[in-house]
Amino acid sequence: MKVRVLGCSGAIAKDCRTTSFLIDDDVLVDAGTGVGDLTLEEMRSINHVILTHSHLDHIAALPLMVDTIGGSRPTPLQIHALAGTIEALKVHVFNDVIWPDFSRIPMPEAPFVSFHEHQVGQTLHLADKLIEVLPAVHTVPACGYAITTGRGCWVFSGDTERNPAFWRRINQLDVSMLVIETAFSNRESDLAKRSLHLSPMVLADELDLIAKDKRFPIYITHTKPAETEMIMAEIQRFDQTGVTGPNVTHDIRWLRAGQEFLL
Repeated sequence: MKVRVLGCSGAIAKDCRTTSFLIDDDVLVDAGTGVGDLTLEEMRSINHVILTHSHLDHIAALPLMVDTIGGSRPTPLQIHALAGTIEALKVHVFNDVIWPDFSRIPMPEAPFVSFHEHQVGQTLHLADKLIEVLPAVHTVPACGYAITTGRGCWVFSGDTERNPAFWRRINQLDVSMLVIETAFSNRESDLAKRSLHLSPMVLADELDLIAKDKRFPIYITHTKPAETEMIMAEIQRFDQTGVTGPNVTHDIRWLRAGQEFLL
């Protein structure tokens, strides 16, 4: 399974693209501004979009992508998400005001997109991939995902704050790689808490919930561009000192747009 990082920033700036991952050639996880780097043929090859939640940085490119390739696809693009996310898309985006309702056009019986609801705890079988819907704690209905083709899971936290249920499930899975958000620095920890995002000090607490016999690379995503260097320094500081537990350090790395991983 190939994972291509199209975007992993918490906001936009030069060379900063918001959250989107291409799994193999046919599954898109979130549809942030990084989708704009795909060619027309690459966009046409996507059959499934799975969304973590409805916030703009995770869905900004979706309506534009549908408009770009909808007419050249033989079947509707399938959008998979929690019920609350789909409702938000229908009411606030694909509403014939902000953007055309492509779930009804060009014809209701042959639309450009179709919506498919799932729930936390459910496992989807899309193409040759098993996709488990994981819990997330955010200001809107949200989830994460664990995706596998049978050789370990690529896990994405989505946007979340403290999330014990997530770690309980992580400790039961064969994790090959974890992508987890840390949107704000410790200086902005109050804002992180109010907006239900992680800061480095809270990330340290969360990583302490990983079972001691588990070890896998942890990639940090969703940092705000103006605070990325500070966030990275704060995480490096706690990781080097092992403050997440006695003599415990983690294999923490930095996610960048353009990276590709084979799992």
